[in-house]
Amino acid sequence: MVPCWNHGNITRSKAEELLSRTGKDGSFLVRASESISRAYALCVLYRNCVYTYRILPNEDDKFTVQASEGVPMRFFTKLDQLIEFYKKENMGLVTHLQYPVPLEEEDAGDEPEEETEGVLSPPELPPRNIPLSAGLCEAKEVPLLSENLRATEVSRPSFSETLFQRLQSMDTSGLPEEHLKAIQDYLSTQLALDSDFVKTGSSSLPHLKKLTMVLCKDLYGEVIRTLPSLESLQRLFDQQLSPGLRPRPQVPGEANPINMVAKLSQLTSLLSSIEDKVKALLHEGPESPHRRSLIPPVTFEVKSESLGIPQKLQLKVDVESGKLIIKKSKDGSEDKFYTHNKILQLIKSQKFLNKLVILVETEKEKTLRKEYVFADSKKREGFCQLLQQMKNKHSEQPEPDMITIFIGTWNMGNAPPPKKITSWFLSKGQGKTRDDSADYIPHDIYVIGTQEDPLGEKEWLEILKHSLQEITSMTFKTIAIHTLWNIRIVVLAKPEHENRISHICTDNVKTGIANTLGNKGAVGVSFMFNGTSLGFVNSHLTSGSEKKLRRNQNYMSILRFLALGDKKLSPFNITHRFTHLFWLGDLNYRVELPTWEAETIVQKIKQQQYADLLSHDQLLMERKEQKVFLHFEEEEITFAPTYRFERLTRDKYAYTKQKATGMKYNLPSWCDRVLWKSYPLVHVVCQSYGSTSDIMTSDHSPVFATFEAGVTSQFVSKNGPGTVDSQGQIEFLRCFATLKTKSQTKFYLEFHSSCLESFVKSQEGENEEGSEGELVVKFGETLPKLKPIISDPEYLLDQHILISIKSSDSDESYGEGCIALRLEATETQLPIYTPLTHHGEMTGHFRGEIKLQTSQGKMREKLYDFVKTERDESSGTKSLKSLTSHDPMKQWEPANRPCDLGKSTPESSPQEDVRLTKPEMFENPLYGSVSSFPKLLPRKEQESPKMLRKDPPPCPDPGILSPGILLPKAQEAEGTKGTGKAAAAAPFLSPTPRLRSYTCSSSAEGRPAAADKSQGKAKAAAGLQAQVPAKRPIKPSRSELSQQPPPPPAQRPPLPVKSPAVLHLQHSKGRDYRENAELPHHGKLRAEDAPLGRASMQ
Repeated sequence: MVPCWNHGNITRSKAEELLSRTGKDGSFLVRASESISRAYALCVLYRNCVYTYRILPNEDDKFTVQASEGVPMRFFTKLDQLIEFYKKENMGLVTHLQYPVPLEEEDAGDEPEEETEGVLSPPELPPRNIPLSAGLCEAKEVPLLSENLRATEVSRPSFSETLFQRLQSMDTSGLPEEHLKAIQDYLSTQLALDSDFVKTGSSSLPHLKKLTMVLCKDLYGEVIRTLPSLESLQRLFDQQLSPGLRPRPQVPGEANPINMVAKLSQLTSLLSSIEDKVKALLHEGPESPHRRSLIPPVTFEVKSESLGIPQKLQLKVDVESGKLIIKKSKDGSEDKFYTHNKILQLIKSQKFLNKLVILVETEKEKTLRKEYVFADSKKREGFCQLLQQMKNKHSEQPEPDMITIFIGTWNMGNAPPPKKITSWFLSKGQGKTRDDSADYIPHDIYVIGTQEDPLGEKEWLEILKHSLQEITSMTFKTIAIHTLWNIRIVVLAKPEHENRISHICTDNVKTGIANTLGNKGAVGVSFMFNGTSLGFVNSHLTSGSEKKLRRNQNYMSILRFLALGDKKLSPFNITHRFTHLFWLGDLNYRVELPTWEAETIVQKIKQQQYADLLSHDQLLMERKEQKVFLHFEEEEITFAPTYRFERLTRDKYAYTKQKATGMKYNLPSWCDRVLWKSYPLVHVVCQSYGSTSDIMTSDHSPVFATFEAGVTSQFVSKNGPGTVDSQGQIEFLRCFATLKTKSQTKFYLEFHSSCLESFVKSQEGENEEGSEGELVVKFGETLPKLKPIISDPEYLLDQHILISIKSSDSDESYGEGCIALRLEATETQLPIYTPLTHHGEMTGHFRGEIKLQTSQGKMREKLYDFVKTERDESSGTKSLKSLTSHDPMKQWEPANRPCDLGKSTPESSPQEDVRLTKPEMFENPLYGSVSSFPKLLPRKEQESPKMLRKDPPPCPDPGILSPGILLPKAQEAEGTKGTGKAAAAAPFLSPTPRLRSYTCSSSAEGRPAAADKSQGKAKAAAGLQAQVPAKRPIKPSRSELSQQPPPPPAQRPPLPVKSPAVLHLQHSKGRDYRENAELPHHGKLRAEDAPLGRASMQ
């Protein structure tokens, strides 16, 4: 039995919380060490401080408390003995052990779930249609069965004899005589020797290895001779061969089983790929695929003004020839055309969501600005994606700057899929969907996560590849496939990316009953795409509306124990190991409303009143309280709940289920989700997020999300190999960390980055007491200067520095953060900030200044710079004015989170408690019609639509209020004046002009976001009065528009008032795809209420 003071794998912060709660000197507990495997940490409370002692095992598995040099060490065979010894006074600890802190009662995770979603056993075993409770009983009976087996073991033949009998019953007439004799010799004498190896814990079977070497000797030689010929044949037909790629030299090796399996696998894959390559070559021609287009020409009807006269035009995008053709009629002749290299930039209007400006270069090298209005915003997005695809196809750059990623998650409900699932991969259905014009643009990477998947890996892979080939005419490469029982993740990529993907890693974590069963848990895949690290996690968390806390525990377990990415980044969990991390799956968070409101919920879904329901969404509420998915982002949900449907229809929710214990309710909920977290100041844009409407075999609907993600190339130093690059330097100045801890220890910093040869450790900082019980660790000027391996700014400004603050006594991390090196200027001291987190919890902040020194050079334009968003004059000035931010430890405001370039200023003033107004929805042509509309507020009380997300985020002033809080006019005026002064005094800092779109995902507190991002969703705010259906939103006349006073030039329109949960979590997503004419005109509120976010720099 585990002693009450042994808390196992709890986190350091949880241990401190439990000890602080007791408040008694001498209270203690033991937990697993986070820095050394098989070691423990003894935590003792004394004078309201927690002291941590490391308990280390020696070679004989005896335990000792790590002591200072010269202090004699005492060894104990068991932890219990060690604890009993240190209960005596004056044994070397700060105080003797007196009060053991017992284990905290957890949510009943070991109980069988009420909603059994499939059988208990993994799919690899023969199917057993047994309920979960029967499985538990069966598991309890296993030890008894084992004892019976031991009792009858004497009467049974030995293992060797059994195998001999089996061999004699087999037809061995076709075996060579020497092979048969070798097998018999192994069974008679050598099998027992291998058995002894296994009993001692060894994984090696040396005698079996010798046997297989004898059997495979001739075959191995033939394979070695055959492989070079097959590889040459494959290269002959390989369209994706990168310039300069040479065949791998064949090094003859030992004919052991591992080499044999590898060679045979290589042989079979070569034989299958050669046939595919020849077929593709004969069918498609010898052009390189990244120069060849599979996309047919697409024509868009637009409006343009010429000398003040509006006229209709046709814009024809021919990706294959690299031309944009302008015609006056669809069937008419070409009026004029521009080649891909003459199209300089696309500029989206924020105010008019269907307007686009195209900058083109004329023959006389002049720049023309052409303005077009599309039918709707979806058409504009489709046009921009096609133009980006054209630029990419005909780019002179050998490596891409940006890729698109499809993420799909589907709980299959233990039922096979329908014959056609292509709508899923085309992002068709409800929510934010892709335009038809983008159907022919294949994504670079497809990541498909399934839960309750009844198919085998091979069968499911064939279905996926066939579906993608049907819509893209391409055969995608399998990068990884990993399965845990019925939870599976598949990663497919374009063939041309095969040589760009490396360091593939897969892992899984079980979170089912007792954290040992894989019916719930997560599977993950990670890899490098050139110089960018990508991570993908597919999870199936505990079901049941009331199991919210258990789901939170599932998430924390996955976060801690999923081993993906670079093993050198051991102090960091998966949220800091990847440039882009995507988390998908059936997260099982529910809409938390009483069961008697089920019909009301269904009616609200029919009326598309999702905002009301999302305010009760458990995941949004838990994220708001920083309990799960800290600093992750999620696109705004504009589609119906994806669970629980009646199968074979999407018109009816089956929210009741009769069980032996009574009626079970599963209210319609958004169980299936996609979230992401990226390093600060990297390009990432969610292009679509929705669910399908025509895949109905399961009680869940598949969910899709697509992303643009910036990537970097494998940079090669221009100085050539073997030369030392001494021009670059990264210097941290006047840095300090603020920690939420009661530990009494010294701290030091570790700096990790792919731009450093190895991690760098600092000297210890000086501790000072901070406000509200926080500890301030000052490092001053003692931090080491970091020397990057390459100093070229094109490389260095794309890099990030990971920071871990560790305790000197246990080497355990107390917080991790990330600093972007994408700075506005070099050779200048600039402020930096990053929140510190550990195991998914906020633990503090890191602030200071940075000075970056690079070699001479400039950054080239990236593909994602080709599309930017034009700021409207009324939305504020075109430059980044302020990089100050809230103190995130005081209040978590995702809409105002600080970015890594920001430096926090003095504490913000207290916020007024003002009642939030209720969110309401308008008709949106992108999402389908709405059967009823809310009553509009008077124009003066309405708010402006949010801007799109394409601009770099400044960090807001410390006094900025939550975007959902509306001040009375008097307070509004005062607040505006105060924050205006603060903004003027803040230092100017902006990224270089190429920085157009990125996420400040390093923090969710006081998150900055550009004003233009605040205009992506246009939803009118109404009070708590009853809703009144209306046919369409009111359109103001020109005269009414002209009568309204112009806004002050320095102010930005505020964010529309939404529900509290949505305000906090769906802050950074510009999402209204209505034409501007359909939007109501809005009055002006204080500019500081508008959240700032990702958007383009002018």
